Amino acid sequence: MFSKRLRISSLAAMWMLAVGAAHAADFALPPPPQPCCDNWYLRGFVGVGLNGDYTLDYLQNPANSSNFVFDHSSIADSTFIGGGIGYEFNNWLRFEATADYRSKARVYAFGHYTFGGGTFLDTYEGDLKSWIFLANAFVDLGTWECFTPFVGAGIGGAYNTLSDFTDINPSVAGFGIGRNPSEWHFAYALYAGVAYNVSKNFKIDLTYRYLNYGSITDTVDCAGNCNPDSFKFDKLYSNDIMLGLRWTCCELPPPPPPPLRSRG
Repeated sequence: MFSKRLRISSLAAMWMLAVGAAHAADFALPPPPQPCCDNWYLRGFVGVGLNGDYTLDYLQNPANSSNFVFDHSSIADSTFIGGGIGYEFNNWLRFEATADYRSKARVYAFGHYTFGGGTFLDTYEGDLKSWIFLANAFVDLGTWECFTPFVGAGIGGAYNTLSDFTDINPSVAGFGIGRNPSEWHFAYALYAGVAYNVSKNFKIDLTYRYLNYGSITDTVDCAGNCNPDSFKFDKLYSNDIMLGLRWTCCELPPPPPPPLRSRG
């Protein structure tokens, strides 16, 4: 009798385990944990900067007395290259930290002053280059046929350098040389562009950027015994066109299929 009851209890326990396993097979396994880097991406870009008209101020030395005024000033366009790292907060908001180097742009200006009944000309030339560091935020406006338009804004700093700046007065064979200054200034940018999804983790974007990158001031030491004057290139800005490549660094694999339901 005891052995018969033992066999019945064992069969009942095995039946309960089988039923429990069948019910457990009806539930899909939980998704794998999200890796920490699934929303991060890398971005590189190149572009052309169409530098706008700046403000050129003559900062006269208090020891000098002159009625010099600028008649013309200009700046050449520049090219730039840069990169950064970004984070997709959700499917419409992302953030980027970027750095780019702007190549030398030639600056040129001339002006005149009067002295002793005559009019005299001064010409100025130099090279302006910059490093731009920005923290940006972008809003993606939806995707249609793999195209995603977006807008954005950024703030940061610009490290501007003015090199080989010269002051030449052809009327009296006078000249002066600048001090090759480098300065940090506040910078900000506004963006509008469109990205194309080449694949799930690779995108190409074409972007317009309005960039304001501050100012730079140089002091010119003349060849003779004269008091040095200073010149400020202020309200520097550029209309930039850039081509970018964006790579998502940790594309997630597709989730595993759910287990088959038990039959019977």
